[in-house]
Amino acid sequence: MVTAIQTTKLAKEQYRDAGAVLARAFYDDPLMSYVIPDDATRLSKLTWFMSLAAKYGTTYGEVETTAGTIEGNAIWLPPGDTDVPAMRMMKMGMWMAPYKLGMGPLMRFLKAMDFVEKLHHEIAPEPHNYLMVLGVDPPRQGQGIGSALMAPVLARADAAGQPCYLETNKEINVKLYSKHGFEVKYDGILLDDGPRMWTMKRPAR
Repeated sequence: MVTAIQTTKLAKEQYRDAGAVLARAFYDDPLMSYVIPDDATRLSKLTWFMSLAAKYGTTYGEVETTAGTIEGNAIWLPPGDTDVPAMRMMKMGMWMAPYKLGMGPLMRFLKAMDFVEKLHHEIAPEPHNYLMVLGVDPPRQGQGIGSALMAPVLARADAAGQPCYLETNKEINVKLYSKHGFEVKYDGILLDDGPRMWTMKRPAR
């Protein structure tokens, strides 16, 4: 008998634990490898950065996580508030990025995000739900956790007739998102020297 995966909202005291899980999930992500090419420091730097992302999500959107032990997280931003303004990120602690990430990774990240945000605005100009981050701990990947973490917001989007949007840098993720109704809108190289990237949009239902 397969036990249903129970999800819940991330609590404030779980930022660090959520960040650690997301760091492991994104350790081999092509974009994160591009931003932080040093294998030896990527995990610790990503743990700090993803903890900020989890904090941002709970402050300005919502973060769905697994009940009990954190095995994955889905960070969503709501319709009408899907931008990530620099001032908000500074409030979350991004002002420490030059020290925590280093200037090289920070500049590569900002350059990549500028490109990503422009595409985001072009492809999804209308109000939509934005799946900013979805990551599952590597030992638990492929077991339905990602689908379970997306389910609450996808169901709410369907009930409200709202579209959803996301980006990914892994081709294997395209198959997962396609199963949930997302359609590829952009498939190309991120900047001149960056990794391949897909943007995907799920039509309103």
